[in-house]
Amino acid sequence: MQIVIALFDGFTALDAVGPHQVLHHLPDTEVVFAAERGRYVTDNSHTLTLQAEAGYADVPRPDIIVVPGGPGQAEQMTPGPLQDWLLEADETSTWTTSVCTGSLILAGAGLLTGRKATTNWLAHEELRHLGAIPQRERYVFDGKYVTAAGVSAGIDMALALAGRVAGDEEAQRIQLGIEYDPQPPYQSGSPATAKPELVEYFTARSRFAHRV
Repeated sequence: MQIVIALFDGFTALDAVGPHQVLHHLPDTEVVFAAERGRYVTDNSHTLTLQAEAGYADVPRPDIIVVPGGPGQAEQMTPGPLQDWLLEADETSTWTTSVCTGSLILAGAGLLTGRKATTNWLAHEELRHLGAIPQRERYVFDGKYVTAAGVSAGIDMALALAGRVAGDEEAQRIQLGIEYDPQPPYQSGSPATAKPELVEYFTARSRFAHRV
């Protein structure tokens, strides 16, 4: 089974690395980082660089597609190497997935039209504008399309996907292996539980403010 994680300049690190940490443990699995060509790709913080060892042309028929989000997502919303590859690879993929604003890339390619999906909480109206049906959920399955909410939700999505692919026991084994047992010191990880002033802070500074 081949899993391809797409990379682009300005991706959010955990969007890609979180699912990778889970999915590479699946049996008989090859995980490939890919971009428009084999090269080094730097995240939005400019502090982490991953190597895309393959170009999209090298991985035309992945079983699972993972598309991260991040500020660089905005440049991936028009026809180009990533969207062209997505449209072709999606024709044969078993699962097409995204994390955070990666779902906007899927929606921009027309893959989520009329489908339930989620994304970063600040981008729900943008997702709706692109034809999807936004859901305030940690992750959403709609057919073969699986979308995760913001950043850290990619780990939850990947574990749920691992359960669908390899069974609950295998997914639980992976969860214990990575000791994924979140116990955050604060309850501000969601706009539903964060202080109103924190929600206002991020809303006012969001690049999606015009649709919030």
